[in-house]
Amino acid sequence: MVLFLHGFMGSSDDWQGVTASIEDRAFALTVDLPGHGASLGLPPEAYTIEGAARAVIGVLDDVGAERATIVGYSMGGRLALYLALRYPKRCAGLFLESASPGLRSEEERSLRRAADEEKARRLEYEDFEAFLWDWYRQPLFASLARDEELLRRTVEARLRNDPAELARSLRGMGTGAQPSLWEELAGLRVSALAVAGELDEKFVGISRRMAESAPLVRTAIIPGTGHSVHAEAPERYVRLLREFLSGLYNLSYD
Repeated sequence: MVLFLHGFMGSSDDWQGVTASIEDRAFALTVDLPGHGASLGLPPEAYTIEGAARAVIGVLDDVGAERATIVGYSMGGRLALYLALRYPKRCAGLFLESASPGLRSEEERSLRRAADEEKARRLEYEDFEAFLWDWYRQPLFASLARDEELLRRTVEARLRNDPAELARSLRGMGTGAQPSLWEELAGLRVSALAVAGELDEKFVGISRRMAESAPLVRTAIIPGTGHSVHAEAPERYVRLLREFLSGLYNLSYD
């Protein structure tokens, strides 16, 4: 089984093309994380990385899956790594895209929480579409924004979310809210591939530091892409994922 975890402001729909491309080899499962898609109006504790982890484990329990290979993008990648480290018996492998183990120091986390709080208030009180256009003008998404059609489709998809629910997610699951996992990386028990876009220098660096910190983590840097590798270069992304799964299961899939 392969479980897909989307990024902030995404939904399970983000993975439709990817899951279709591996359905001949593996059973794929997608979920809406708390505050996204149809996962709305949940108890406060659900909008934390621990609450989201428990929700994902509940989904695995519901389908009778003891373990899954977890594919996670950005926020979903942070959650995937948290699951593998805190609930190792439920994870068979990690395919991490533009993911981070968090911020090392409390000072960094405090500054990030303040920045996320400002964004959460904008989500609650300002025009949502204007927020989205500003969001994708960040340098992090420069390569995605160069493709006007891809940018338009991305913004349209994000508009399906509830901005107040996204604000709850940002406060509870933002990088500043989660514990740092850097010191736990060396204890990772499953093979992991940390994927980053060549143009996303920040996450290229993070991916390489993760590989230096944990013997079971390898890196893959995708040329000509930025933060959203799966959206910017879907064919290369799928090829890399299929290669990872082939090596992980030795061509034997559950």
